[in-house]
Order: sequence, then structure tokens, then C-alpha cells
Amino acid sequence: MQSPITPVPRLVTMSVSTGAVPTATTTLSAIEQSKRLAAYTAVDKHILPEHKVIGIGSGSTVPYVVERIVAQGRELNKDRVFIPTGFQSKELIVMSDLNLGDVDQFPTIDVTIDGADEVDLDLNCIKGGGACHLREKVLAEAANTFIVVADYRKNAEYLGTNFTPGVPIEVVPFAYAQVLRKLHDVLGSPNATLRMAKAKAGPVVTDNSNFVIDAPFPREIMMDPSTILAKIKMLTGVVEVGLFCNMAQAAYFGNEDGSVTVKRKVESKVVEESILPS
Repeated sequence: MQSPITPVPRLVTMSVSTGAVPTATTTLSAIEQSKRLAAYTAVDKHILPEHKVIGIGSGSTVPYVVERIVAQGRELNKDRVFIPTGFQSKELIVMSDLNLGDVDQFPTIDVTIDGADEVDLDLNCIKGGGACHLREKVLAEAANTFIVVADYRKNAEYLGTNFTPGVPIEVVPFAYAQVLRKLHDVLGSPNATLRMAKAKAGPVVTDNSNFVIDAPFPREIMMDPSTILAKIKMLTGVVEVGLFCNMAQAAYFGNEDGSVTVKRKVESKVVEESILPS
């Protein structure tokens, strides 16, 4: 049972107990247990019987999201439609025998649950480490509720603290050199680089046939992610930026001790609570 939370500026910390924490985690590494804790708790709190259209994001925590949704039962899921952000989530939906849909058919989504590369004090996120951030942002914006799940390493004071490759920027191939020049010379990211593939010669190509630039910025710029997001978006050739500002309603982080840290918005403020293992 969660204790009432009084909105205060920035963050407050409190502890509550829940029965949502999974028990069969002995075969998982500590990091995987943390991801599973976050995913299970978020699904239990936010994927409710009345939700019929659900967005499924991308990343290493998302398989546990789908696992927990499947555990809600065939009867509950038979009338639901699941919208993927990319190839990985589409495969998870199909392999789990859930109903696959498309955002074209369902432009309004009840809840989208997705991973993140990093989340700051104000629930701003860096996403795009897996090069899916365009589709992830479409599903996040289409959702009435957008929830982030991750392990404790993604919980940071400022963006760019632990996730150091930089802000992922999807660009049309024709414009990548010009965008790189602007990032280097105008926007303050001299180390911005085109993301190269690891198992093929050449750059990473997104599901949308575009390239990805990774642009690290100094802390003083990342302390105001909304401003740099707007500046990057104005560059001709930029398709989407992996900064998700003022979008998430809550973020769930699994911790090494078996607890889950929750950051959530309450009356325009972000508060923090710790869900302890039962």
C-alpha cells in the first residue's frame, strides 16, 4: 500500500511496500534482476484491465515488460492491441501471441512503456541508444500515459552523466555531413560523430533508412535539455532527436537491493519513492 505523497519542489524520498516484486529471480544476474523488478512493477501499476491499446518500446528491459503483460492472462489480453516501436518489440509481441497493431490504426494509445538510456531529476530522458527513438517518440506522444523502465544505472541527476556517447540524432543520409558541421561549429558538440555499425562496414541504418549521429554536450548544456533539443530540431536534415523532455509521467528503476525507485510527476512536480521488497 503506497503512502500518500505530498508534492514538494524537486525530489522527496519515502518508502512503501508492495507485493509486485517478482520472486523467481535467482537465475538472473543482478542487472537483469534490476531490469525485471522495474518492468514488473511498472506493468502492475500502469497496465490495467481497462487499457486496450498499449505501446511496447525497445531495449533490454522491454522483454520483461512483455513477460509481465503475458502473465496477466490470455483472457485479459485477448481484447488488447499492442503497438511496437520497432523490429525488436514487434517480434516480442508476435512471439508472445499478443495482438499486433499499428499506430496508423490506433493513433491514441492508452499506455506506452519503454526503456531509456538515462533519466534526469525532472524525468527528461535520453533515448536512441538502439536507434529507435523516432518511433519511440511517436508512440510516447500518442500515449495518454508514458512510463519509463530501467535499471539503477540509468537514474541520474543530469542527462549525460552515465550515458556518455551523446544525444542520438536521426538524420537523412543526404544531410548528415552538414548536420555534423553545425553540431561541431554552432551548437557546441565538437565530438559529435556518425554512428558506425559493429557487424557491417558503414554507418548504422535505422528502421526508417536514416543515419544516426551521437552528439555529446557539456553538462551546462545538458542541464537544460529542452533548449538544446529545440536547437537540434531546427537543423535541416534532422528527423528526430533522442531527448524526451516533459513526456514521461513516471520512471521505474530496479535497484541492486531488490527495491524499485520510482520518480513520478505529482501536480507538475517530480517526487521520488522507494518500493521495498515484500
